[in-house]
Amino acid sequence: MAAAAGGGGGGGADGGSSGEEDGGGPAGESRYLAACRACGVTPASGLLRRAPGPALSLRHRGLGPRGAKALALSLMVDTSVLTLDLSDNWLQGEGAAAIAEMLKENYYISAVDLSDNKLGLEGAKAFSAMLLENTTIVSLQLSGNEFDDHAAKYLADAIAANSKVEILDLSYNMFDDKAGEILGMAIAENIGLKELKISWNHFHSQGAAALAKGLGANTFLKVLDVSYNGFGNSGAAALGEALKANNVLEELNISNNRISVEGALHIAAGLKENKTLKRLNMTRNPIQSDGCCGVLKALQANSGTGIEILDLPDIPVNKELAELCDAVKILLPNLLLRHGGNTKLQRKSRSKVELRTQPKVGHLSGGTSCAVAAADA
Repeated sequence: MAAAAGGGGGGGADGGSSGEEDGGGPAGESRYLAACRACGVTPASGLLRRAPGPALSLRHRGLGPRGAKALALSLMVDTSVLTLDLSDNWLQGEGAAAIAEMLKENYYISAVDLSDNKLGLEGAKAFSAMLLENTTIVSLQLSGNEFDDHAAKYLADAIAANSKVEILDLSYNMFDDKAGEILGMAIAENIGLKELKISWNHFHSQGAAALAKGLGANTFLKVLDVSYNGFGNSGAAALGEALKANNVLEELNISNNRISVEGALHIAAGLKENKTLKRLNMTRNPIQSDGCCGVLKALQANSGTGIEILDLPDIPVNKELAELCDAVKILLPNLLLRHGGNTKLQRKSRSKVELRTQPKVGHLSGGTSCAVAAADA
């Protein structure tokens, strides 16, 4: 399959060995051309023209399964490539299997990106088997590969057993609640992952609760992104319990998860006890002012909170929330508090009729200060 010209890296081995010795350079190019002839594919010009360096990037090249096989054959004994980016190449399960077999033999590549390649169930099986043997990959990007609940079973086996992968991206897939239960148990057993992205899937109450339970038992994970799912209030309740038990997690993104006031208060209960979380993103959830106030009050009550960045939904800010924000900022002067990405509060605007009926000097009903109420900046 023909490939357009492109860039990428390669060449340059560990310790400064020549291309002939490390598998890169002329020897690597010759090996790749021979593999292309054997597989009956047109060589990728981006690979042939790559500049010296440890990174090989062949994104959007249309390699297909056969192109992946040729590349895999050439990389089998290569020691120069340390990071491999083959995202968006329509590799499918067949191409994934070829890359996986290569990674069983190649112990130099430490970062792999196979996002958006339609790997499916066959690809999940191949990479799960590879991860049970490979001990050098620390970063693996597998987003957008049509993994479903059946694929989750194989991936979960690898997650539970592999202790070397530190960064795993499984976002933009087709996982449902059953996958949440399977992956949740694997997360609980894993002793290597530090960052897990599993956003843009279909986890709802039951699957979300299982994932959260796994988080509560995990003692290594530092960054978790479960945004754009459907956790809802029951999922938020499970996350709140997990935050009480977990003393390692530093970043949590739960944006766009249909969490309302009730769910926000469950999260707040966890924040009241948690000491390690540094960044929390709750944007695009209908938690309203009451939910925001509950979260802020939890931070007030937790003298040992580690929160440094808090992202709340972009909602009109009433008097109670505005005053609470100001109080929390005094208590936590280094806290970056944002509302829908804005650091300035957007106070509720008064109607023209209401403003005309207010005295120029004095107090509003209920003791609200004119200076606070009229602030619209």
